[in-house]
Amino acid sequence: MLLELITGRRVVFFGGKGGVGKTTLASTTAAALARSGRRVLLVSTDPAHNLGHLWDTCIGDRVTALDPGLEAVEIDPDATVTAHLVGVEQTMHEMMPRHLHTEVSRHLRLSAGSPGTHEAAILERIARIVDGSVGEYDHVIVDTAPSGHTSRLMALPEVMSAWTDGLLGRRARAEKLADAAEALGAPSRRDRDLLGARGATGTSTDPVRRRNERLRSILEERRDLFRRFRRILTDPELCTFIIVLTAERMPVLETVELHSELSVTGVSVAACVVNRRSPRDQGDFLAARAELEEGFVSSLRDRLPDVPVIQLPLLPGEATSREVLYELGERLR
Repeated sequence: MLLELITGRRVVFFGGKGGVGKTTLASTTAAALARSGRRVLLVSTDPAHNLGHLWDTCIGDRVTALDPGLEAVEIDPDATVTAHLVGVEQTMHEMMPRHLHTEVSRHLRLSAGSPGTHEAAILERIARIVDGSVGEYDHVIVDTAPSGHTSRLMALPEVMSAWTDGLLGRRARAEKLADAAEALGAPSRRDRDLLGARGATGTSTDPVRRRNERLRSILEERRDLFRRFRRILTDPELCTFIIVLTAERMPVLETVELHSELSVTGVSVAACVVNRRSPRDQGDFLAARAELEEGFVSSLRDRLPDVPVIQLPLLPGEATSREVLYELGERLR
């Protein structure tokens, strides 16, 4: 079953259309792994913050213990974007002349609501969590936001890495031109000292050079972070994706589309979990519903013939207690 399919994977993403049970399945899987003796970090990127509601625990944007071997964190999108922009503002103020600080701050305030800002900030937060957790935890389970947001997020590491490479390339060309101009000027030793020529340690004493070195260092660190995250995402031995859906037309169509987008970005899909299947032996209404659902499951198998399909039954109650999560976890073995 599901636990067997993800054995050995250090990072497991759960995604799919909203309202199909992603948070429940991610929590159930994390709890089952922890109860088997693994050390697990459960991460939610969904702004709805259903993780804390499900576990009846105040989690928030900090690592919180849920069970022996199981910890969780809910990434707060607004707080993440704010912290990201504060860090960018501080860095840019270091790099730019003081008379431009007001304009820089105004530009960043405007960019807070621009398309891509939230995704970039959340991506960096996830990348740093995964980067710092893979060695500490046996598994990092990520409960993602609905499909469209998630597919864009999974494609961003490659884009951000390429974008940062471009910035570094332009930075290097600008520095070469500056060095060439300085060489043509042939400054005296006294002038070179005043301009801040590099010493034996390779660190410049010139404010402009120091800013350039600081900027290059920041860009290189971010590039390396995204490259490491990208390598994890695209390594099927380390990372996989579980698509959760219900046996209905729209979730099936969204699942096929999400699978295609993940394949393009190089992320492997271990299984599709069809949640809340109606029983056939509980009256005519549910029997008819089960027959209808069977057609949608058959369509899913036809469209994704190489992806295992796991089906879970509709339970009589809500998964709002640890005991129910543990019981559901037994069905994943």
